Amino acid sequence: MGASARLLRAVIMGAPGSGKGTVSSRITKHFALKHLSSGDLLRDNMLRGTGFPRTLPQAEALDRAYQVDTVINLNVPFEVIKQRLTARWIHPASGRVYNIEFNPPKAVGIDDLTGEPLIQRDDDKPETVVKRLKAYEVQTQPVLEYYQKKGVLETFSGTETDKIWPYVYAFLQTKVPQINQKASVTP
Repeated sequence: MGASARLLRAVIMGAPGSGKGTVSSRITKHFALKHLSSGDLLRDNMLRGTGFPRTLPQAEALDRAYQVDTVINLNVPFEVIKQRLTARWIHPASGRVYNIEFNPPKAVGIDDLTGEPLIQRDDDKPETVVKRLKAYEVQTQPVLEYYQKKGVLETFSGTETDKIWPYVYAFLQTKVPQINQKASVTP
């Protein structure tokens, strides 16, 4: 390892459904970075897609443990996220998942194979989604301001991960070596 090899400590923030998981996996694929997590707490948070740090004390604790170099904030309009998150419908008996936008059932609200009604998980119901998004905003606003003051916050705004990704990619290219120089900006 030469002296130039350096660990980039990046935090990815964004509301539930903003595309953090997709962006994280693309970063891992395109750059010589591992999707690192500080212990199981963070891994659990990442698997549940809840995002960490979510509160100012968490952000400060993370800073004491690791010097955070950059914070990538995915800023996706709430309406877009709400549509994304409420688009999921499930056939309870089989576990088949439909998405109104990407993978809709042939008939609205009906399972393709059995003709049985589809249900929406409580988590995916509009009122629950709105509550989660509002809670996220209230909780993380101080975190974003904290990182803004430290000069490490980079916000990427848009409605689609595929449109936001090239900007995240270009930004990270200035910070880290790529795994694969031929890997272009394609998802």
